[in-house]
Amino acid sequence: MSDPDATLPPGQRLRARGAASNAVGRFEPQARVRVDDGWDIPEDDRLLRTEIRAERPRSALTYNRSPDLPFDRSVNPYRGCEHGCIYCFARPSHAFLNLSPGLDFETKLIARPGIADVLAAELRAKSYRVATVALGTNTDPYQPSEVEHLLMRQVLQVLSDFNHPTAITTKGTLIERDLDILAPMAARGLLRVGISVTTLDANLSRRLEPRAPAPARRLAVIRRLADAGVPVRAMLAPVIPGLTDHELEPLLTACRDAGAQGASWIALRLPREVSPLFQDWLAQHVPDRAAKVMARVREMHGGQDYDAAWGRRMRGEGIWADLIAQRFDKAVARLGLVKAMPPLRCDLFAPPPRAGDQLALF
Repeated sequence: MSDPDATLPPGQRLRARGAASNAVGRFEPQARVRVDDGWDIPEDDRLLRTEIRAERPRSALTYNRSPDLPFDRSVNPYRGCEHGCIYCFARPSHAFLNLSPGLDFETKLIARPGIADVLAAELRAKSYRVATVALGTNTDPYQPSEVEHLLMRQVLQVLSDFNHPTAITTKGTLIERDLDILAPMAARGLLRVGISVTTLDANLSRRLEPRAPAPARRLAVIRRLADAGVPVRAMLAPVIPGLTDHELEPLLTACRDAGAQGASWIALRLPREVSPLFQDWLAQHVPDRAAKVMARVREMHGGQDYDAAWGRRMRGEGIWADLIAQRFDKAVARLGLVKAMPPLRCDLFAPPPRAGDQLALF
């Protein structure tokens, strides 16, 4: 595992951050080691702060052909995520930006202003064929920077204007701000929301997901959305064997009581740089359970930290994966939750008229 001190400036202060190191990504030809040059750093400058840069998007829709995903297209208004979840499978994507999947992923974010206009243009293309678009598949669209940039709200407005079926995944409470758009979309059969929950233990959540809403606050979001008529699915993601898997039944019960209609689960995924970062986190925060957790993870992934094969990457295999799946199925049936939410409507899709259109004459 990496030395947390070797990749940070001497005296660097980390407040509410998931990763404890900032090793370069896998595409960098050289490693970087921070050294003390003898210059004193003012106390206020020692705290690692979030930076947000702008990227003008050339495209909005990202397509995939993954057979184990329930969607084939997505939109991501941001790159990187300030929530700082140490387990986030999207961390390695920051390496494509020549940034670290460690602290850079949480502190050097990319906002994509203009993405709503690009999306609208793509939806108007004659070749476009409608199907559910997923939001929040890589990084959370309702992370803290959305307060200032409003990119998710702009994207939602476009999707609403086009009557486009939409599925949102988030753990952010800012989704409540957009109920004026979300509730009417849900009433037209165009929307479902998945709220990601990992644990009911607020202390553990604060360490695992340092800038994400507390568990009780996420349950309140489920309740608020459900009361507004928005179909909500509780997403137990990730289930961490040896650390959070014992909470499966209580989590499902709490989410059902808050108003969730359905539920799903995903096993812990440790692709590429995520594995050493997560192992560093285990050694720092739960050293007594670190060996047990990694042993269970490897048993679920054929002896490896991660198995990327379709169908196994999000479920694992073997006795522990089977036990989690059986417990989940029994709890879902007992609580009256569904594993598959009703399909969204595609028949309402239609580009809205633009200024200058002469539709009224025909």
